[in-house]
Amino acid sequence: MARLLLLFLPGLVAVGTVHGIFMDKLASKKLCADEECVYTISLARAQEDYSAPDCRFINVKKGQQIYVYSKLVKENEAGEFWAGSVYGDDHEDEMGMVGYFPRNLVEEQHVYQEATKEVPTTDIDFFCE
Repeated sequence: MARLLLLFLPGLVAVGTVHGIFMDKLASKKLCADEECVYTISLARAQEDYSAPDCRFINVKKGQQIYVYSKLVKENEAGEFWAGSVYGDDHEDEMGMVGYFPRNLVEEQHVYQEATKEVPTTDIDFFCE
């Protein structure tokens, strides 16, 4: 029976693969509260609507709260972007949408932890499904 299970295992792995595209990097470094960038830095509120130009970004409505997880380090003439998650109006059992948004779009309402860890960005930071 164990042999039969092993024969089907490669088929299960193939079914679980995700297709996507690696987009251009917006920055080579980001600031986070921790080395893995998993802890929330702050809670911000959108000051205006924002329509995402591509899959790296999130759509935001004026007044919507955004949980901030990292802040890209601005390079040259590039815009200043933060990464965070937003939730719909009925978000109790819903996963938030995660992506980038312009820093000048929001006003921080509450800082949970300072973003003091400078971490290199990776290709997966700009991966789109």
